[in-house]
Amino acid sequence: MEETPLFTNDAVVFGLLMATLALIFATSSSNSTFWRKFYSVVPTVLLCYFIPALFNSFGWISGEASGLYRMASRYLLPASLVLFTISIDIKGILKLGPKALTMFLAGSFGIMIGGPLALLTVGFVFPELLGGNGPDEVWRGLSTIAGSWIGGGANQTAMLKVFEPSNALFSQMIAVDVLVANLWTAVLLYWAAKPEKIDRFFKADTTAIYELRDKIADFRKGIMKIPSLSDTMIILGVGFGVTGVATLMADFIAPYIEVNHPELAQYSLDSSFFWIVVIATTVGLGLSFTKARMLEGAGASRLGSVLLYVLVATIGMQMDLGAIFDNPLLFLVGIVWMVFHILIMLIVAYVIKAPFFYVAVGSQANVGGAASAPIVASAFDSSLAPVGVLLAVLGYAVGTYGAYLCGLMMQFVSGM
Repeated sequence: MEETPLFTNDAVVFGLLMATLALIFATSSSNSTFWRKFYSVVPTVLLCYFIPALFNSFGWISGEASGLYRMASRYLLPASLVLFTISIDIKGILKLGPKALTMFLAGSFGIMIGGPLALLTVGFVFPELLGGNGPDEVWRGLSTIAGSWIGGGANQTAMLKVFEPSNALFSQMIAVDVLVANLWTAVLLYWAAKPEKIDRFFKADTTAIYELRDKIADFRKGIMKIPSLSDTMIILGVGFGVTGVATLMADFIAPYIEVNHPELAQYSLDSSFFWIVVIATTVGLGLSFTKARMLEGAGASRLGSVLLYVLVATIGMQMDLGAIFDNPLLFLVGIVWMVFHILIMLIVAYVIKAPFFYVAVGSQANVGGAASAPIVASAFDSSLAPVGVLLAVLGYAVGTYGAYLCGLMMQFVSGM
């Protein structure tokens, strides 16, 4: 029987999250020697993510019962993407070159091959893991994690329909999926604040990334002004107005595809969330060619960051650190699986001398999808958030294929 959390009203939970964010940013901007040393080690964004996870783990709040994550992902994320992309330099992003795509594909391959390797490795030590009959065969449940980690929720649902694990097994896999993926996100957020050491080890050429960041920073300085109330209302009006249009269009497009072209579900084209993210990002990119890009001078990306940090907190509150004790063998498989994914990405990055930015965003575009890839990208610099979105959208397209092949390989391993 599940325990009732201390705070069940979403208004109270939202207030707790906002107060937590305020406290984190107040201390991070403090001149105190202690706090300066503390934040030189612990990135701000990591605390925004991890403290709500502790609230959930201690039973103060319930990420599962709360509607805040859905609100943030459906309302705040699209608006923040618009506000980030409104001043983006398209030519600069294109100059980043093919390494970003290479690292994304390396991440997808790492998850595809990592699943059967993890099952083989852990199953060698604990043979009972490879047991089970019919819908309770572990590989069936693991295939849904592959769908989630290569693509997203829609791809995970596709694997659920294809391989048909039992409801009990699937619920355990969701816990493994969320906890392992979120722990890896926390690691990425930590290193995103200090990528220089890894870049030096890889002997990576980060010139294009820093040129894009500096170019956008110079553009912001040239148009910066003290925002008026009108400026702020216009910025929010553009962000949420585009979100409304994107949602309206998605409400027509997704059901139409689901009914008339069900074969496109394998590409997640029947997902309204997919279309909301794609349309909002596309409109934002379109506005970057208009006078709307001047809104950056009044703080468009700053307000976008506010919305994104609220999303970070709501993602963090989905993680229950205590769930690892429910079925430790499955979590061990998930962790070993993630290690194989990481090793393959690091090896490829070392060979092609890719910056850690490509490693982090390429991995998160797979594992986290459109909700968290821009968070990791913006942890490097807010101007780079659209790169995460573009790669995450690609993940939706390849997720079902990769997860299906991964599922077949895990089935083969289980039958050995």
